[in-house]
Amino acid sequence: MTRGKIAAILGGAAMLAVASPAAAQASCSREMLQQMADKYVQAQEEGLPLRLPMGNWMVYRENFKLSTMSQGVISTALPISWHRALLDTAQCRVFLEMVSHEAETPRVIAVQFGVRGDSANNIDAIVTDADDWLFDAAKTYEYARREDWSEIPPARRNTREELIAAADAYLDLFSDKSVQVPWGTPCARLEGSAYTAKGTPEDSCNVGVPENIAMKDRSYVVDETIGAVAVFLKMGPKERPDSHLFRIEDGKLRFIHTVTDCGDEVNCGFGPFKEMLARNPGIHPEIKE
Repeated sequence: MTRGKIAAILGGAAMLAVASPAAAQASCSREMLQQMADKYVQAQEEGLPLRLPMGNWMVYRENFKLSTMSQGVISTALPISWHRALLDTAQCRVFLEMVSHEAETPRVIAVQFGVRGDSANNIDAIVTDADDWLFDAAKTYEYARREDWSEIPPARRNTREELIAAADAYLDLFSDKSVQVPWGTPCARLEGSAYTAKGTPEDSCNVGVPENIAMKDRSYVVDETIGAVAVFLKMGPKERPDSHLFRIEDGKLRFIHTVTDCGDEVNCGFGPFKEMLARNPGIHPEIKE
């Protein structure tokens, strides 16, 4: 074989690896990703990051800032009272939303991480507590645990592209009011601990969003089996670390969860949440059984 042919083959292989990074790694099953999700929850509950198998090149960020696992929240033992996992077999990625409402310092945490082989890598965690947007971990737990995110029958599942398009439509609405959002009815929106639903067939997520807010640098984890897509993004001019989680049924929005870090601004500059709640107790509605 000539040097020219060898160079062409190597060049083509390199281009393929760059163009399709997922193709360069082993495929992922739901079972393997679920095991990794379970190990992450165990690591968080015990405050022992090494419960999670990790690759040689580990990047760990909290609220989009480079950190270390020994300094991060994963090294603090937290009783996880509720969690949900999304398993993305196309990208070999996992999303977790976790609520710890009985801890000494309650927290709600959203996590995205990759899986290569039997190891986790590139962990992004958005960590929220008492001073963050509409925070009340006990109420988040109360509302989230009631929702039905069970598997969708194969014949009714939306494609990956359809799920992302539905999520993007909602996020694009923040900067473009002409966007057509596939609202479902009923629909429940859990923003921090604020809930738009009361358990009725008329429940709606179409209750307004801020205007002229960019939702940029989006990172997706998609799970077609449960009709869900999780998006990490930078929200607004202050680029607040934000997680939006969507459940989509028959192409329509059914559930929306938001976890937003406010940095050093209490309740993202809207004043203490307790005062906001006192003015508008309907933020925490009673749910009809």
